[in-house]
Amino acid sequence: MEECLREADLLIGAVLVRGYAAPKLVRKEDLKLMKRGAVIVDVAVDQGGCFETTRATTHQDPVFVEDDVIHYCVANMPGAVPRTSAIALGNATLEYGLRIANMGFEEALKADKGLALGLNCYDGKLTCVGVAEAFEMEYTPAENVL
Repeated sequence: MEECLREADLLIGAVLVRGYAAPKLVRKEDLKLMKRGAVIVDVAVDQGGCFETTRATTHQDPVFVEDDVIHYCVANMPGAVPRTSAIALGNATLEYGLRIANMGFEEALKADKGLALGLNCYDGKLTCVGVAEAFEMEYTPAENVL
C-alpha cells in the first residue's frame, strides 16, 4: 500500500460494506507519502469515506486540500449527471420492481435471496444486521419475518 501511495497521481477509494460505515483504508499520516498535488477521490463518502481525511463536499465546492493532496469527496456524485444516473438506476432496478409487482413483495423476497438482502425492516423488526449493530438494536433475520 505504501508503494502505491508514493507512486499514485490519482487514488480512488470505492469501498462498501453493506449496512456499515466504510473502513478507513488510508490514514491521515499516509498522505505524507503521496506526491504533492496528487488527487484522491472518495466514492465511499456517502458511507463515511474510506480515507481518514474524507469530509463530504458538494458539487458547488467539490475539493479541498490537505497535506498537499487534493480531495474530491462529493456526496451523491451521480447527482452531477442526473439524467444518466437515473437511467442507469432504472436499468439496474427494473427487474426487481417487476418481480415485486408480479409476485408481491413477500413472495419476491422469499424467492430471491439477493433481493431479500435489500430488506432493512419489516413488521417492526430490524432485518439488516449492520444497521442493528450500528444502533445497538435487536436483529431479526428476514426469513423469520417473511
